[in-house]
This record gives sequence, structure tokens and C-alpha cells, in this order.
Amino acid sequence: MPNRRILLAAAAGALAAPLAAPYVARAQAMPKITIGMSGWTGFAPLTLAEQAGLFKAAGVEVETRFVPQRERNLALAAGALNCVVTTVDTMILWGSTMPLVQVLVLDKSKGGDGIAVRPNIGGWADMKGKTFAVDGAGTTPYFVLAYMLRENGISIKEVQTATLAPQPAAQAFVAGQFDGCSTYEPYLSSIRTLPADKGRILATTTDYPCVVDTLAFTPDFVAKNEAAVRAVIKGWFDALEMIKREPDTSFELMGRRVNQSGTAFKASASFIEWQDAAMNKAYVGGGLQEFMAKALEVQKEANVVRQSPDLAKLLDTRFLG
Repeated sequence: MPNRRILLAAAAGALAAPLAAPYVARAQAMPKITIGMSGWTGFAPLTLAEQAGLFKAAGVEVETRFVPQRERNLALAAGALNCVVTTVDTMILWGSTMPLVQVLVLDKSKGGDGIAVRPNIGGWADMKGKTFAVDGAGTTPYFVLAYMLRENGISIKEVQTATLAPQPAAQAFVAGQFDGCSTYEPYLSSIRTLPADKGRILATTTDYPCVVDTLAFTPDFVAKNEAAVRAVIKGWFDALEMIKREPDTSFELMGRRVNQSGTAFKASASFIEWQDAAMNKAYVGGGLQEFMAKALEVQKEANVVRQSPDLAKLLDTRFLG
């Protein structure tokens, strides 16, 4: 089985390394890292690093747990988790009420999130007064709708919204309900195949790159556990290298965690772009800060964030240099 082969290979590599004993000692001295996440494709290399022994090879024990997005920050604050992953717009929301610091960029959506409309909506100006099926305020689909509207000179307050989770929103649109919807993959693909007279995708994150996922700890945890933070980041980068080196095995392992075949998982991965070390270094050089500032303005205008967090304290780039 692929899983067994990878685990055995990782174990063999660790045993063969000249510094294996000190490495084990360092791993034992580090705290166990528990990461709160979901089955989103962009997070999957964390699962791969866990199951293939890459985190252990980097010197740290990591457990990934599927925790609903609305509960992840609460679990972090309560100490049930010591690491969380989510979108930048959500990090800004969480950071407005609790200490939080992002240390790694995981992925960017490349067409995986988007807005669909009926044929009578020819462009952005036609969206005013129309009703859109979208998840509630504070969620990523809502942010995507607000962000794309704002980029085209329209406030989200100028449209009507019907609160539906991403899957029901897409299903309702395909069934002929509502003027439009904001959703993400794999539900967005059900709209891609609609006849032109039923609806179309107006824009995705390929047109407006506004969905970025990051990994964060509390500032106190980072201050006390810098080596563990570095090890988690190394595990992520090693997982991306494994995907390049052994794609079939990697997709199989990542897909299994979310009950998908390797082939199906590979298809979903085509709509995101995992961020390696070079991409991280380039993006935290200024692009991420610029996006965070814009995302904060969108969240404030949508009344999602009422008290602005200090964006400088919400990002620590020293582990990516």
C-alpha cells in the first residue's frame, strides 16, 4: 500500500541519517503541534506531511484535526489547538478579537472560488438590486462576493443576499433559483457545465486573486517555540517537494483523507496553487501586506470587522527569509 511504503521510507531515512539520535532528542523536547483545519484541498499537504512522516523527519510531532471554521479560533484560544489554518480574510476577523500571527502562506485559489450569474446580468453594474445565494457574513464566499463587487465599484450593500452554505448555494443556482451565487469547488464545477441560457461564471479567483490561506499560531506560542514553528514550516515545504517527486502516491494519500480517489483529488488541486518556499518569500515581500490591507477594508465596509487588528502584528515573516 502506498501509505505503508512512504512511512517505511521515511523511517528508513531517519534511521540512516547520521544525526538521527539528536534529531529524536529535539523532537521529544518540542511540544506536539495540533493543527485545526478542514478538508479544503489547499490544506492537504499538511495531511501528507503528517501521514508520510515528514513532520517527524523535521523533528516535530504534528496532528491535524478537522475542526469547523467557526470553531477553530475558539479552540485555539482555549488551548485545544495550538495552530490554525484558514483564509487571510478570516485571519483578519479572528485577529480583531484575539492575538494571532500568520507565519506561512499555504495556498492561493486559482479559479477555485467564484461568482455565477444569470444570462440577464451582462456585467457588474447589472448586479445591483439582484439576489445572490451566498454563505453568511464572515465566511469566505461572502468575502469573495464583497471583494469582487468592491473591485468593480459596487458595495455588497447594493445587492440582496440569501444565506446558503456553498453546496446548497450552487445547487439552488443550478435549479434555477436566485440571480447569482458565490461558491467554491467542487460545487462551482456544477455551474461550469450549465447551458449558456441558464447561467455562467462571471468571475473567479483567477480574475480576482482574493482567496489566500495561511497558517497561524498565537504570538506567545511562537515566542516560546521557534524551533517547532520552523519544523512545521519545513514539513510543509517537504510535502510540496514530495508531491512533485511522487505525485500519484501523494494525491492518493491526500485524497484518502477526504474520501476522494487520487484522480479526483488531483482534479480539485488544479484550481489552487500551493505556495513553496520561493513563493512564500516573494509574497511576504510586500504583496501579502498589500492584500491584507485591502481585505481589511472590504471586511470593514461589509460590517464583518468592527475593530481593526494591527496588521503588522498579524504577520511574522522571519521564518520565511
